[in-house]
Formats: sequence, C-alpha cells, structure tokens
Amino acid sequence: MFYWVMKRIFLGPVLKLLFRPWVKGLDNIPAEGAAIIASNHLSFSDSIFMPLMVRRPVVFLAKSEYFTGTGIKGRLTALFFRLTNQLPMDRSGGAASAASLSAGMDVLTHGGLLGIYPEGTRSPDSKLYRGKVGVARLALQAGVPVIPVAMIGTDKVQPIGKRLPNIRRIGMIFGEPLDFSSYQDQAEDRGTQRTVADRIMLELQRLSGQEYVDEYAAVVKLRLAGKPGEAAAAAEPLASPPAGGDDSGGEPAAH
Repeated sequence: MFYWVMKRIFLGPVLKLLFRPWVKGLDNIPAEGAAIIASNHLSFSDSIFMPLMVRRPVVFLAKSEYFTGTGIKGRLTALFFRLTNQLPMDRSGGAASAASLSAGMDVLTHGGLLGIYPEGTRSPDSKLYRGKVGVARLALQAGVPVIPVAMIGTDKVQPIGKRLPNIRRIGMIFGEPLDFSSYQDQAEDRGTQRTVADRIMLELQRLSGQEYVDEYAAVVKLRLAGKPGEAAAAAEPLASPPAGGDDSGGEPAAH
C-alpha cells in the first residue's frame, strides 16, 4: 500500500513534474508474468526514477548497507527501502550473495518484476562496467526474459556523494526482452553464465551509448580509494566451481 500511495499520489507526481522523465520502449515490459529488469547504474536515484515509470511494481535487489544503518538517518533509510519494494543484497560474494539471490528468485517464482544492477555498484565515472553473473544465473534458473534498461542523465541529477539532486530532465530506454531459454539447461555452467551476462551488458551499452570498460566497477572503486589489496574481494565467485576445482578466479554475484 505504501509503495502504491507514494508512487501514484505523493512522491511520483512531484518527481514527474520536476524531472520530466522521458521513456522509450515501455511496452517491452510484459503486462504480467515474471521478468528481470537489468539496468545500468549511474546514480542512487536510478532505483527511484525507473520504478516510477513502470506500471507494475518492481522489486529491487539493493546493497545490504542500506538496511543496516544506525541512528535516525540509518533507520529511516532502511525503512524507506523496505517500504519501496527493495530487498537487501549481500555483495560479499560466495554463499552470502547466493543466499541474497534466493530472495530474488522468490520474486520471480511468484511472477514479479525483479530489478537488478548487473554492474553490482554505481559507476564511479559514468562508464559501463563488466556485469556480474548473478543476473545470468537468476535468468537461467528461473527461465525468465531479461529486459535491459538504460538510465540516461541520472548521474547529472545526483552524482555520487551529492545529497540534494540537481533539477534536470532524465530519461530511460527499455530494450526488447532478451531470451536465454536455449541456455536454460546450462544454468550452473560458469562459461554460460559469463556469456549471458556479457550479452546483457552489450545490449546495455548499445542502449545507453556509454563507454564500456571490461573490469568490475567495484574493483575500480577500490583502486581509486587507494585499496588495491582489497580488489580481489570485490570479485569473489558466485557460480559453482567445476567438479574437482575451486572458487578462485570465478565470477562474483550480481547486485
């Protein structure tokens, strides 16, 4: 109820008036049935503007830090995210990320729309970074289409570190659904997951026009923060390793 009231009566109309969002390809979202909406990630406000323009409710996997803040601000932030159909996503990799993705699978199993940022974190410089394979694993296991969406201009509205947004027009382009049903029997294959994730990112690049960097955004952020030694932790594997193998060098979970 809170989600609907905020979207249709209070917050939604105000945001539409101020930011005048334009949308292309909205008809590519099915009127019913499960699907994954995979978006580039330029700004915190992506999770607000995109669901605002989609007729159906969209449940997002959001980083778990938004749900664990302390103090009044932290508690209000956690409450807002819970009331706006967002689920905590543990990005530490391995079993923790896999458990978080199971919540996303529940959304798809019940015929809902699940929003995911394949890059796993916001772009530090408005470029498009390598997608993590969690989105591919979910799509293959659930047997659902992936709808790519390119957010346009949200990095100018609310750059990283800026609390109050700039009032300017933003947009979004929804691409045609991507069908990966031919790979469904290879859902646990790491190479197949990588192929699917790369295909999704290729489509996001085409729609957004962003420069693509074949590196994880989280790794770049750690390097920019002077923490190169922690970069490996940002790329822990999610997919099951080959028989007799280990998890080293695998792919990380999606966010």
